[in-house]
Amino acid sequence: MNVEELKEYLDFKSDQYNNPNFIDSDPIQIPHRFSIKEDIEISGFLAATIAWGNRKMIINSATRMMDLMGNSPYDFVMSATDHHIACIDKMVHRTFNTDDFRFFIKSLKNIYTAHNGLESIFSNTVPGEMQQRISAFKKVFFEIDHQQRTTKHISDPLKGSSSKRINMFLRWMCRKDQKGVDFGIWKNIAPAELSCPLDVHSGNVARTLGILKRTQNDQKALQELDTSLRGFDSADPVKYDFALFGLGVFEGIK
Repeated sequence: MNVEELKEYLDFKSDQYNNPNFIDSDPIQIPHRFSIKEDIEISGFLAATIAWGNRKMIINSATRMMDLMGNSPYDFVMSATDHHIACIDKMVHRTFNTDDFRFFIKSLKNIYTAHNGLESIFSNTVPGEMQQRISAFKKVFFEIDHQQRTTKHISDPLKGSSSKRINMFLRWMCRKDQKGVDFGIWKNIAPAELSCPLDVHSGNVARTLGILKRTQNDQKALQELDTSLRGFDSADPVKYDFALFGLGVFEGIK
């Protein structure tokens, strides 16, 4: 395919998979259970944080998180006492364990009380380049006392990570296209600033299509993929995440 044909193909596939019918099989179903902005962003952030491995297991683990928070994540974050948090038990998803979850609740409370919430941090920490903002967000997230082991659950693009899970969360919060999948509740970050959530599926499909050459799924690969996708649509490059993921997961392209 030439460039025009490839863009037309990816536009078609993006439209095909950017569809509410796929919500029930995706971790994005977790924030779709809520209507309050803060509930959406907290549940979305937690679900995205553990979004690696089998998607059914991810959804089950994220559902467990919501149950432990009384299915009112913002209210729980803001009102839970140290005793309530200490009583949380049996929250494990792969390497994300109960201690990690307890800390995440405390850090989120600090973010909403001292930093005006998640949107404010990503909007205001570092002007310009989003990957720098993600790195700055990690510093804020761990500004309160924490176990060193927990830091691995928030990636740092300035240390070479593609930051797939945070980029996915940002897509959920910032894109708004009337399709009913992404929420678009964050108004201070333009979709043009976002990066594609790069993982095994999207990376392999991108290489098959010839829009990514680098073999590692790291920050350099993300920059390369971003450049390709912005060439197709500079205003909304991450809409192609739907195409790359769908082609990999549902159509088996490798």
